[in-house]
Amino acid sequence: MKKDGISTAAKGLIVGGTMLVPGVSGGSMAMILGIYDRLVSSVSSFRKQKKENFLFLSVFTFAALAGMMLFASPLLALIEAYTKPMMFFFLGAVAGGIPMMYQKAQVQAFSWKLPVYVIGGIFAVMLISLFPAEAFGSSGGSTGILVLVSAGFIAAIALILPGISISYLLLMLGIYQDTMKAISSFDLGFLMPMGIGLLLGIVLTTKVLEGAMQRYPQPTYLIIMGFIIGSAADVFPGLPAGWEWVLCSASLLTGFGLIRLLTENEMIKTEKLKKPSQMY
Repeated sequence: MKKDGISTAAKGLIVGGTMLVPGVSGGSMAMILGIYDRLVSSVSSFRKQKKENFLFLSVFTFAALAGMMLFASPLLALIEAYTKPMMFFFLGAVAGGIPMMYQKAQVQAFSWKLPVYVIGGIFAVMLISLFPAEAFGSSGGSTGILVLVSAGFIAAIALILPGISISYLLLMLGIYQDTMKAISSFDLGFLMPMGIGLLLGIVLTTKVLEGAMQRYPQPTYLIIMGFIIGSAADVFPGLPAGWEWVLCSASLLTGFGLIRLLTENEMIKTEKLKKPSQMY
């Protein structure tokens, strides 16, 4: 139990620390680290194992908040100073998480449907990225309570679905600046309706996702893989030049290696769970 708690806290720190990085989705990082399924099931099936789910979500949430406070600013500073090596590190992290997602998709044999699911996920992210910033902005800069609840609900979908950046979605809704100001000034009149929509969105979205992952694991995980691959385009900083090739290659391999190490334990656990059922 202690080992699981330490692992959950470590993954929460990473998710929180990377959540504010441009182009990096918190859901993507949770999926890459192998904790996404547990987060979804803990929220959607909270009542089934209240104590266990509460402890898990508490550890993850506090660790994620700590990660945001401790690592978000240094990470953003590193990205500003060393843009290409840092972005290649995140690309390596995405690549390192793909084998685990492929395993979760339970692919037994190749079928023409497999690339279609992945391409569908990539295409969905590309469609979202085509919307201009503030396309749904409110006129006159004032937003009603219903609009804020709706915005919170939509933001929850971005928060839950891997590959979709919540900061970009808020920009698309035209309330990014207002949200940042409300957070900094602790404007409850703005934050409370949005928070209600966010909670509703999280509960309803996780219910749907949990059902999809349990009933249709192959298309669900492959589409999510497409979301994550599609979002990697926002992280790609362009090809390196000169000596940057060495640094960027090292960053790419480091990101890949670290995520493979972190997810190896999850893959071993999955294999152990499969073995008893395969014996009968």
